[in-house]
Amino acid sequence: MKVAIIGNGNQSKRIQKILKKRAIGFHVYRPKNKDYFNQIELKKLKKFKVIFILSPNNSHLNYIKNNYKNSYIFCEKPPVNSLKELKILKRLKSDKLFFNYNHRFSTVCEIIKKSVNKFKLGKLVHSNIISSHGLAQKTIYKKNWRSNKIKSPKGVFETVSIHWIDMISYIFGIKNISRADLFNLSKNGSAYDTSNIKLITKNNAIVNIFSTYNSSYYNEKLFLFENGFIIQSKNSIKIHGPTATFDGEGNFKSPNLISEFKIKESEDYIKSIEKSVDYFFHHLRKNKKFKKKLYECSLRSNLIAINN
Repeated sequence: MKVAIIGNGNQSKRIQKILKKRAIGFHVYRPKNKDYFNQIELKKLKKFKVIFILSPNNSHLNYIKNNYKNSYIFCEKPPVNSLKELKILKRLKSDKLFFNYNHRFSTVCEIIKKSVNKFKLGKLVHSNIISSHGLAQKTIYKKNWRSNKIKSPKGVFETVSIHWIDMISYIFGIKNISRADLFNLSKNGSAYDTSNIKLITKNNAIVNIFSTYNSSYYNEKLFLFENGFIIQSKNSIKIHGPTATFDGEGNFKSPNLISEFKIKESEDYIKSIEKSVDYFFHHLRKNKKFKKKLYECSLRSNLIAINN
């Protein structure tokens, strides 16, 4: 099996480690110049039957078009950067093309999918997601493609927020995004380093997603249901319920703890990527098509990122 990896940034290095652990050989493809559309270099990829596209977002479509007919492709999100590119991607209709939205395989996603029915939590009413770390305050950020508005037009929205938007879309469905505020607070580069999103699910739940590269490390996720809630804070995920819980005087009180899962956030992130890579190779080895639902969900998430 010949595996090509396009790009050698942080995500690429994470996936390289995963492939090494699984004894999967690969070649890291590096263009000889900054022109990601060099036709001579693209021809080199034709010999690979498995391709990981881990390059800047604005280069994805060209690599996909060049290889989707003959190769299984693992592509980082977002698939493309514009409506024009998205229309082209829709016409390709490849069943060997997989887009890596990490949180589909995260622990919190798996717990939500299993727990809503198991613990009779009911419909989602509200969710608040905060994801923050200080990448924009580091010197290397200015040289990184994430700080470049040409290579990353929506900045942190399309690199961080989009993962959570995709997870909400995957589990609950999205009716619309009612508000999308993007800011460049650090001024270190031209791309947006902060985003604040408000969206409405198909069942009219309100979801707020705040992501920034311009603050201290902080992650918290709250999913409030009709009959309880799930909260991820630091290294634990807790499920509480039911809503109708009262004290000795008949007043509402906080629902009891039903179940708790201990996690390590840094490890969970890597494990979610590992599960994504394993899911990809499972289909490859079985010569299976990827689920249409996942592909369509990827394109919907991409459309949301482009339109907001």
